[in-house]
Amino acid sequence: MNKENFDFEIIKNFLSDSQVYLWYADYTTEKRKVFYSDSFFNLTGYLPEQILIKPGRILSIVYQDDLQHIKKKMISFEQNPEIKNASLNFRIVKKNSKTIWVKENLIFYRKNDGTVKTVIGLVTDVSEIKENEEKLKKACLQLNSINSSKDKFISIISHDLRAPFTSLLGFSEILMNESDLPEENRNEYVGYIYEASNSQLQLINYLLDWSRLQTGRLQIEKQVLKVSDLIDGCVASLTGATIKKNITVDVNISSEFEISADLRLINQVLMNLLSNAIKFTPNGKKIDVSVERYNKNEIEIIVKDEGVGISEEKQKDLFKIDKKISTDGTNGEKGTGLGLLLVKEIVEKHKGKIWFYSEENKGTEFHITLPEAQNSILLVEDDPEVLELYLKLLRKAVPNYEIIISENGYEAMSHLLKRLPSIVITDHDMPLMNGLHLAEAVRKKDKDAYIPIIIISGKLTDEVKEKYLKLDVDNFIEKPVAPETFINLVKEMVL
Repeated sequence: MNKENFDFEIIKNFLSDSQVYLWYADYTTEKRKVFYSDSFFNLTGYLPEQILIKPGRILSIVYQDDLQHIKKKMISFEQNPEIKNASLNFRIVKKNSKTIWVKENLIFYRKNDGTVKTVIGLVTDVSEIKENEEKLKKACLQLNSINSSKDKFISIISHDLRAPFTSLLGFSEILMNESDLPEENRNEYVGYIYEASNSQLQLINYLLDWSRLQTGRLQIEKQVLKVSDLIDGCVASLTGATIKKNITVDVNISSEFEISADLRLINQVLMNLLSNAIKFTPNGKKIDVSVERYNKNEIEIIVKDEGVGISEEKQKDLFKIDKKISTDGTNGEKGTGLGLLLVKEIVEKHKGKIWFYSEENKGTEFHITLPEAQNSILLVEDDPEVLELYLKLLRKAVPNYEIIISENGYEAMSHLLKRLPSIVITDHDMPLMNGLHLAEAVRKKDKDAYIPIIIISGKLTDEVKEKYLKLDVDNFIEKPVAPETFINLVKEMVL
């Protein structure tokens, strides 16, 4: 047995249970003999003898689009006496009709005249590698597209950041140098400076927030927020603008919805959508704000106006980074053109969606969806037996609430950093951090959204109780805990 045959036999047995197969071709016989390792079945689904029925049968499992390429390559390898090693990438169709990518590494043994004597081929499945390559190519194309868009965006923003300074510097110079300027003109120029400065500040703030969201430097701190409170607060803040244009804002909320969101960022979203609606709505018209359940876990907020609408040409570019759109309002109100870009970024960072419908001279309605707040209870207790009792009582009192368990105050703090619960129930006497310290931490986190806290303790001194009351904690349960008292107080907290 020659060296090539010897090598083939050893490796063939070694690969018997693998997803890699070996083949061996003897070119010295009148009819070329080909052998396959038993592992051929593992990779292709065919037995070697099914392929060896007639010469060339192996080519029948090669993917049709790759067949001619493989034939040409093999002929060129065989005819070039310099080639001793080569490789091919192509697709094969398995017996179950699944197409996979394989890599074939070839070793050519040649006679003294350079003609092929024998060939050994090792075939491996590289489908996963090919799939990852395609994903990488796609990601690179997307990144190139994003970078190109950002370059255009930076060019536009650079212009917008520079442009107002001509007016700012020009009017400032007049005010400094012309002491006998009439009071009417002086006030007018100061007004121009104030308006331009305010617009620039808003543009810079939008730009900074958008940049921080893009790079992950602006952390989203979610908490449970009542949608009605959010909308009422935004509408109240914009009362001056609505009165000035005699615009009515009707708010229709079908239920007391709560969302899990970052207060500042969601306020920014709602303020932007409402101020845009006011800006593009003529005097005396109406704006409707409605809130509905979008699906099981999402809340939909709709802001609909009777304004000038958005042209079809602008609609397709409304959320594109390299197509900043800025249009004056019906009373000449200025905008940055960045607001909706930031709104989209914020909504999507909250795992929500945004879309709109608009028709020129008939109005626009924007829709956003946000995740509904999942009611949860943070339960802090280090005694396993007591914990089991509390869990049993909570499951009876509030079966639909998620219960988050912590053994001590520090562990509870890590949960608070990720997400604010609906209620906190904690023992006063805990290892590492007592209930008072935990209550202080909760109040620092929920300064804009009151979270009920229930303190369980054997006996609190008047001094400690007073400290809790200063933190708006007035729900106490004395040990030993009476099940009925515990259940009633928890139910009272959630209603």
